[in-house]
Parts: sequence; structure tokens; C-alpha cells
Amino acid sequence: MLIAMRSYLLVLCAAPLFASTVLAQSKAPLTIDDLFSFTDIRSARLAPDGNAAVIETARADWKRNRFREDLWLWRRNSPDLLALTQSGHDSDPQWAPDGKHIAFISDRLLEPAASPDDDKAEKQKEIARVWIIDPSGGEAFPLYREELKVHAFAWTRDSSAIVLSVPEPLSKDAQEAKEREWKDVSRWRDDDRGDVLIELSATKAAQAIPAPPERTADKNAPPVLPKDSRVITRSNYAVNEIAPAPDGSTIAFLTNSISGRLEHTESYEVYLASLRAAAESAATQLTHNQALERQLHWSPDGDRLYFGVFAASGSLEGSYRDVQGRLYMLNIASKEIERVGKSFAGSWTDYSVLPDGRLLALGQLGTEVHAYLINDRISPLGSRSGTYEGLEISEHGRRLLYRHSAIDEPTELFLADDALDPESARPVTHFNTLFTQRDLPRMKTYRWRAKDGKTIEGVLLYPPGKFEQRNLRMLTLIHGGPADADGNKFGADWYDWALLAAAQGWLVFQPNYRGSTGYGDEFMTAISPHIVSLPGADILTGVDALVKDGTADPAHLAVGGYSYGGYLTNWLLTQTTRFRSALTGAGAVEHASNWGNDDLTLDDAWYLGGLPWQIPATYQGEAALFQFDRVKTPVHEVIGADDVRVSASQGYLLERALDTLHIPHQFLIFPGEGHALGKNPWHGYIKVREELKWIEKYDRTGL
Repeated sequence: MLIAMRSYLLVLCAAPLFASTVLAQSKAPLTIDDLFSFTDIRSARLAPDGNAAVIETARADWKRNRFREDLWLWRRNSPDLLALTQSGHDSDPQWAPDGKHIAFISDRLLEPAASPDDDKAEKQKEIARVWIIDPSGGEAFPLYREELKVHAFAWTRDSSAIVLSVPEPLSKDAQEAKEREWKDVSRWRDDDRGDVLIELSATKAAQAIPAPPERTADKNAPPVLPKDSRVITRSNYAVNEIAPAPDGSTIAFLTNSISGRLEHTESYEVYLASLRAAAESAATQLTHNQALERQLHWSPDGDRLYFGVFAASGSLEGSYRDVQGRLYMLNIASKEIERVGKSFAGSWTDYSVLPDGRLLALGQLGTEVHAYLINDRISPLGSRSGTYEGLEISEHGRRLLYRHSAIDEPTELFLADDALDPESARPVTHFNTLFTQRDLPRMKTYRWRAKDGKTIEGVLLYPPGKFEQRNLRMLTLIHGGPADADGNKFGADWYDWALLAAAQGWLVFQPNYRGSTGYGDEFMTAISPHIVSLPGADILTGVDALVKDGTADPAHLAVGGYSYGGYLTNWLLTQTTRFRSALTGAGAVEHASNWGNDDLTLDDAWYLGGLPWQIPATYQGEAALFQFDRVKTPVHEVIGADDVRVSASQGYLLERALDTLHIPHQFLIFPGEGHALGKNPWHGYIKVREELKWIEKYDRTGL
């Protein structure tokens, strides 16, 4: 059922948390409640004819202690967006090539509870399945009912079926044997299974939905493949992306590690499988390299397959190393791979293929992300400042859909009738207009010289009304990654809250230290094996420069960061006592144990220059823990209890050191959260609230 967006948003915004958003004569200051009212536009897909789009958003649902993911429908002849789905569990939409249906992934319940007292829904598992909906109206229906989690899916070119990947299910006999022998014991790695790629008729799924659900006699029977599914091929790995060829005869697909851990690069490759074979057949491996390919796109004639290897995802050229984002073209006949747009000095972040076969790509260069046309040469398309994201070109036309933002422009979705003229686009959404009614900071780029003479760049966010004023209290807020960069982009969440800090009267310094993207491969790779000491020195020389030129008040400095920003914050605490307070989250203090626990072990080993037993001195020398006797700064620390990216044990290790040394500190643990605090919006809200309190407290009182 479709609901007009205006009425739907009235319901969303009725919570008391956001009651104070009435327009005033002048712009009001940004508040923490404002910050967390931001609607994240996750993705948007154009209909084949370019006259409609399905938009995926995520927004805090405060009453249910979760984030809700919704799908919206934009139509060219309608002034309003329509709520396409209402479950709050829906993501990854894809149009059927004929434009008549939209498929998406949802872990919504198959049979919602009829009333609050109905416990039927509680007995079901939240399984991510493929669902289908008619954009002209009606309820969504599942492609299948079995308890099989979908990893990736794609429509066939004739719109009659959907190809999807699911974990290989165990037979009933195998499941029973496992339970007899192993009980509840989990066999690390041995229990992992690869994926099976199957094809299911979308038409049959629609016809079967009115029938009551089938019930098996054995409620504990393991899941089996759907009754009418056709097995295309099987993979020893997980499959996370599927792309049917233009003629519909084959599919290309990308594999991923079964465990989700980056340990062996052979888990990440491109394969080709037949869609017309009479029976299940083996897939052909197309790539053999030490990179993590992403974003498969076919050329319109089907002769070439494009893909990206984005920042910190290895390299096709030689052994694994984390370089900037790159684009490649694979010739299907010869299997030869050619790098595309290699003369670009920055980092490619996204791309799409035009109907004539040329590429439209987004490239980060310094603090900006712009659109470029890649043909025989690289041509910038316009000069609008800010950050472009999420390119989408209509299949049967040249319309272009994209997201855009800047420091003082909240993220919205834009549509251009001419893909080669993105600056002619008009806004399609108005999810974040609240921020246009707030007094936002102004940004300025800032450059300084590192100790070795290298030029380093960052950005300064000035408090409203204080642009380019001097002797300001300053918060150095360090980005994670390290393969990332701060710049002219709107950020409003638990991780990127610089706008709020500036609104609270802080000059926010965001350094793009060595290791950041957008400044060349040499700049990015320079931190190996000096994983914290070199970028840490870059940051401190930046702080010194701002103090020396009178911008920052040396008596009122604070520092903070999350993830790799937490690594650097922890390190800086051992190098200086100039900061009155520090904020750290999910940052390692000891690299050997983190290498063994996190999900990016290959990445960690490359940054440090080898394995723990090969270079123990480097692992110890670049670890904050072994220099913690120098720490004097009060520390506020956070961690997700279920974090794997940076093992939660690192948080406990840091807290133990702070407690032993009697350093003032506060340690917050968010239950159920991984590395990204994406489960409960209150966790992110509390994090930022308490971090602001911490730096304010010690800015007033000192130690």
C-alpha cells in the first residue's frame, strides 16, 4: 500500500524528541536532537525508462529502539514521494527490467501478528528474503518462504525470474547427524558452507502467494531449497553480487569470504556462469588477484565487464597493498584486464556505464568528490563544490540520479535529464530540510608542513558566527579508515558529528593525515609500516601550526576519533599532554591480539608490514599500550560489545590501563552493537551526548 510522504513524515516526526523544530525568524542553532533526525538516503534506483525511482532510507525509530529502513517511490508526474513499503525492514531495491515490479531484501516476518496478544510472529525467525512489490499498488509478497538468508539477487533480463545466492542448506540427514555428534558445539571454519545460486520464477511466486503457507510435519527440519528453484551453480565461497549479461545468457558474480573475514584474497574473485545450461554447471573464474572487486557492470554490448577495486581493497597490480580506488575493464573473450581512468590522481569512489559504453565516475580529489566522464581522457562534469555519491543511470535513457551534499547542504537526491550535465539536476527529495533552517558552521581548508616537509591538508569547521576568528578552543576530530578523508560533505550521525561540535562553540580540526584517500597512492601507502607514528606526527604538526598562527587556543585543546581515529587518539595520548581531554572509540592499543581477533587480518598485516612473529618489534613499537606510562589526559571511551572489526577486548584492555594508572576516564559499552553502532539509535545518541559533556567538563576545569 502506498502512502503520501507528507502524511507519513508527520507520524515519524511526532515523537517528543523532535518537537522543537518549529521555524523561527532567524536560523536556530543545531542541537543534538536535530543531528539525530537526519534521514540517511542509502540508495536509489531509477526505473528502466527513467520516469520513476525507488529510494531506500534509514532513520532512527526511537520508540522501537532500532533504525527503520524504508522504501519510497518517486514518480516524474507526482509532486510527492510515496511510501512504497511500511515494515521498516526493507532494503536493496531493484527494478525488473520491464519496470513492472520491484524486488528488495527484507527480514520482515512472513506472518505479522494480528494483535499484541498474538504470539505467532514471535515464533518466526527474522530471515532476510527477497520480496516483490508492484509499484502501482498492492502488498509485497515473498519470493520464497524457506528459512534461507539471501546474500545477493538480480532479475533475469526478461523479468520472468530472479537469480539469488543463499547458503548451501544441509540435508535433513546431515543436519540430524551433526546434532547427534556435535550437539551445540560450533566447529570454527569446519561448519562454514559456500553458496548455491538458484533461479526462481517471479511469476509463480506471485501466483502462489494467496495460498496458505505450507507446514512441514517436522518443525525442526532444516531449510531446503524452494520447490521450483533451478540450481545454476555452486560456490565454495559466499556470493555478494550478481550481474546478468545483457543478452541474458550468462551471469557474472562476485565471491566473498564465507566467514566475512578478510583473511585470504582468493575468497574474493569474479566468476561467470551459464543461465541457459540444461543442468547445473560449474562456473568459470575470471580473475586471479589480490584485490577485493566490487560493483560489476556490463558494457551494453556484453563484450566487457567493468568492476571497481575501491580504496583499501588491495590491488590487481602485484601483491596485496591498500591503494586508492581504481576502475577496471575485463574483456570477456580474451580475459585480459585493463585499468580504466588510471591518470586520475585521486581515488575513484563510484561509477556507472552510459548507454554508449562510456563511464561516468565519481572521483575524490582532496576534500571534494566530483563527477567525471571517462573515455579516451578524463573530463570533469561541472564544478559544483561538495560531494557526489550513488550514481544511477537509467537503462533506456540518459537520465542521472545521484546524492549530493556539502558542509552547509544536507544530503538529498537529485535527478538530471542529461547524464552529462549533473549540475542541471533538480532535487527529488526533501528529507533533510530541517538542516537548512539551522545555523550551520562554515568550512575552510587548511594546509601545513609535516616534519619531513610533506604538505598535509585538512579542514576547519568554524562555530557559527566565528568564521576565521582567532584563539578559538579546538577539537581535533580524527577520521577512521585510514582509507577515508574529511572534506566538503554533510555528516550527521554518531560517527560524524563535527557539525554539532562546531555548533557548541568548538573549532573542529579534521586532519587528512598520510594514509587518507584523495591525495595519491604514495600519500596513502606511506604509513606502512608506521601505522600510527607517522600519521600521528602529521596530526600533531597540524595542531602546532594552528596554535602558532593564532587560530587555536593552546590552553583549550581536545582530541578524539573512532575506529582508526581511535587508534590514533590512543597513540597521541602517549606522545603529548597538550590536550585537556580525549574521546576514543573502537581503537586498538595492541596490534598482535587485534590482528588475531578482527575481521581484517590481511589488511592489518599489510599496514604493519608483516605478521606478528615476523616483525614483533614493529607490532610493539607502533602500539600505544607499551607507552601508556606517559598518559596523563582524561579519556572518554566507547566500544560495541559485539565488535569484531576492532575486537571489543581492545576496549577492556585500554580501560584496564587507564584504571591502573589512575587516569580519569569513563567507559561506555553498547550491548548488541558491532563496529558500527547500527542497532539501537539511542546508543549513538548517548555516545555523542556524553562525549560533548566530557570535553566541556575538562575544557572548563582541566585535570
